[in-house]
Amino acid sequence: MSIKENIADIDFFSSLNEEQIDLLSSISTLHSYSKEYIIHYEKKECDNLLFLINGLAKAYKIDKHDNEIFLYYIYKNSLLSEISDIKSDTLLSFSNIETLDESHVLSINYQKFNKYFLKNNLLCLEFANEVIQRSQQLQTLVNREFIFDSVAKVAMMISTDLDMFNKLKRHDIALILHIQPATLSRVLNRLKRNKIIDIMQGKVTIIDHLALETVYKGLI
Repeated sequence: MSIKENIADIDFFSSLNEEQIDLLSSISTLHSYSKEYIIHYEKKECDNLLFLINGLAKAYKIDKHDNEIFLYYIYKNSLLSEISDIKSDTLLSFSNIETLDESHVLSINYQKFNKYFLKNNLLCLEFANEVIQRSQQLQTLVNREFIFDSVAKVAMMISTDLDMFNKLKRHDIALILHIQPATLSRVLNRLKRNKIIDIMQGKVTIIDHLALETVYKGLI
C-alpha cells in the first residue's frame, strides 16, 4: 500500500479531505521493523510523529535495578508517540517502545505536521483524545501496580485484553502483572470455580462479564 492509502486507513486521520491527506503524505515516510526492535528509548527527543500501521508493540520503562516495568501494549493503527506538549516541535518519549511482531510504522515530520495541521486547528480533537487515552492507560497502570490485589490484576487483564491474555505464556503474564506463576494459576482456578471464566486447552473464555468486571472495578 502507498503512504496515502495507509494514512487513509488510520482512524486518527479520518476527518481529513483528499487534499489534506496528500499534504500529509508529502511529509511522511514508511518504515519496516523486525521483531524486538526498539523504535525509541525513554527520555529521548524525536522529530517524528509515529503511528503503528500493523504489527504489535509494547511500552515499558527500566527501573534503577535494570528491571523492565511493563506499561501497555500498542496495537495496529495506533499512535506510538507520546504527546506531552503540542507547542514543541519535538516529542519527548516517556517510555521505551519495542516491537513484538514484525511491524510497519508511519513516520511524520512533526515540525511540519505542527505547522500545517495543528496550528491550523486540524486534528486537534484527535490529539486531545490520544492524550486522554494515554492518561487512562497510565491510570490503569497505577491501579495495577499499587491498588489491585492479584485477583483484581488478573480479572482486569482478562476483561480488557482477553486476546493478548490467551496469546501470551502464563509465565509472561505473571511477569507483566508482578505476581508469581503459581498465584496466577490459583486465581484462574478460583475464577473458573466461581463460573466467571472457563478454560479449555489453556485458552480462557469469559462466562460472566459483569462478575469479572466487578472483581476489579469494585476496588477502584
